[in-house]
Amino acid sequence: MSDMITADLVDLDLSADTKEAAARALAERMVALGRVTDLEGFLADVAAREAQMPTGLDGGIGIPHCRSEHVTEPTLAFGRSAAGVDFGAADGPADLIFLIAAPAGADDAHLTILSSLARQLMNAEFTAALRSAGDAAAAAALIRGEEPAPAEDAAEETGSTADTGGTADTADTGAVSAAASAETAPGSTGQDSGGPARPFRIVAVTSCPTGIAHTYMAAESLENAGREEGVEVVVETQGSAGFTRLDPAVIAAADGVILAHDVAVREKDRFAGKPTVDTGVKAAINRPGELIGEVRDKAARGEVTAAAADGPAGSGGATPVERGGEFGEGYGTKLRKWLMSGVSYMVPFVAAGGLLIALGFAIGGYEINKAPSVMDHFVWTQADSWAALLFQIGGVAFAFLVPVLAGYIAYGMADRPGLVPGFVGGSIALTINAGFLGGLAAGLISGAVVLAIQRVPIPKALRGIMPVVVIPLVSAAVVGFLMFVVIGKPIASAQEGMTDWLNGLSGANAVLLGALLGLMMCFDLGGPVNKVAYTFATAGIAVASPSDSAMKIMAAVMAAGMVPPLAMALATTVRGRLFNAAERENGKAAWVLGASFISEGAIPFAAADPLRVIPSSMVGGAVTGALSMAFGATLRAPHGGIFVVPLIGNPLLYLVAIAAGVCVTTALVIVLKGLRKPVTGTSAQGPGTGTDPSAPTPGAKQPVAA
Repeated sequence: MSDMITADLVDLDLSADTKEAAARALAERMVALGRVTDLEGFLADVAAREAQMPTGLDGGIGIPHCRSEHVTEPTLAFGRSAAGVDFGAADGPADLIFLIAAPAGADDAHLTILSSLARQLMNAEFTAALRSAGDAAAAAALIRGEEPAPAEDAAEETGSTADTGGTADTADTGAVSAAASAETAPGSTGQDSGGPARPFRIVAVTSCPTGIAHTYMAAESLENAGREEGVEVVVETQGSAGFTRLDPAVIAAADGVILAHDVAVREKDRFAGKPTVDTGVKAAINRPGELIGEVRDKAARGEVTAAAADGPAGSGGATPVERGGEFGEGYGTKLRKWLMSGVSYMVPFVAAGGLLIALGFAIGGYEINKAPSVMDHFVWTQADSWAALLFQIGGVAFAFLVPVLAGYIAYGMADRPGLVPGFVGGSIALTINAGFLGGLAAGLISGAVVLAIQRVPIPKALRGIMPVVVIPLVSAAVVGFLMFVVIGKPIASAQEGMTDWLNGLSGANAVLLGALLGLMMCFDLGGPVNKVAYTFATAGIAVASPSDSAMKIMAAVMAAGMVPPLAMALATTVRGRLFNAAERENGKAAWVLGASFISEGAIPFAAADPLRVIPSSMVGGAVTGALSMAFGATLRAPHGGIFVVPLIGNPLLYLVAIAAGVCVTTALVIVLKGLRKPVTGTSAQGPGTGTDPSAPTPGAKQPVAA
């Protein structure tokens, strides 16, 4: 940790009276040493982390921290406040304040060292030594571990050290506990036999949004409380440096489980079927003894979570959305993620089917949709036969769109039991011409029906047949009845009305729609709003003979989605001095990503400077979307970027629309960035003329498929 904190990063007379002022005072020291390149950007990242959960801890400690693109190397600054600063702890202000700054691409070794500090903060003698430190150099040396920690001897007696990294500590402890389990309780099912040689055993998981501080402090707190109460506690820290899974033998031998987390626990099903306390990570830091007592009480009463085989709706399981979400999400957020779950699985079918259909049209002309089945007529040497083959394969792929959408919406809600009713409901939506609206409704209904069935108390003797027979049978029957008899016809009418409205769009209305779709495509660069616009467009062309209006919408959406990465690439080329070395390097990749219609290529720029990049991108996207609709450009393929230009109606004007939006966004970004104070440590040279030693490693953020 010698390079993480020096005397220059220590302020023993911190005079700030608010947490924002304290963070600023310590961050300014980091900027002075070149550890932070953009003070305001870094403080915005600290504030965003603070908004997720207060970073004050009982015992007078504040640990504001974040991972940021503006941090060049892992850095720790320490401030001691005589008056105290309120960081939201229950017991009052903090007098010991640690500002932890980690680069967005920090390696595991650095994060492990930072986690080691977090564990030391649970040592009362360590914090007491910091409060009595006489000068900055002594405080920095103490934090670096150059002076023996006062509690070292006691830690050695219990077989634990304060300077052990989170993942290694978990793995070593797990190995010891596994060996103990094998010796003392072979074949244990997790129930306490009550023997004096058999202590109560708890396995725990800790995690927080950034996975740097609270995760490891909670682990240390639980382990310390367990030693005091004679309880074996083995903790799996799911932090930024990754995590080492607990040995299944350790989990099997455990008598109880504590899940202290503010993000979803990964692979939560491993802990099903045991007495479980599920709480936030700060509870494990502030009152670990109470949590241990609570799980022991549940074990004594025989309260256990549902076994994994009972399905994810049980209190011990987790649906795919819950496994990928954050702790305490509201129903609105979950609904959005359920819908995005279906869309994400549907998009590959859209891309494959749409491109195959487009290739069929390119080779055989637009009359190829009237060709007979290739099962009846296929000539190896005729181009039209190959065109018909591609078109018909694409049509089959497109036929899966609505069932896949419905099936995986239900999957996101209820895991695998939701697939059968979801696919059945989606297929019925196609049968009754309810289209995508029917698929959305079928998916949500299927997930809800499965969740309702799983809440019905079932005798143990019948649990084995529930996921294989009962749930698929009952849920498919209920969903089929609702789709055919109750809601199918109204949804089909709504779908028909929406189609007629799209077909009737012309003139100013079409241009306004193009601008709106362009704004949506550039708002979150591959996020939910972007995907809503993209799904709206692909829904219109997901038929054998899409309307002219639907193809115009698809063209406008793809054109707008190409604007942000292409504009960022152009901006880094013409005004490289406004960007750091990492951004200039990302700009080179953005040329290819933008040309391929991968909007996520602009994410590194938006993440580093959202207030300038996102609005600029939205304006350019709106211009491109509006121009594409005004020019009457059409597109039958849902993906491909410039590589499907030969399949576009009015291709030259289409490229003009894209170029116009790119130029608008580029100009706005350059103007807005030029108005701000130059970034400290950024090379003033153009791209390719030097390096920026303070910049993060290029490519820290990798784009994902659109």
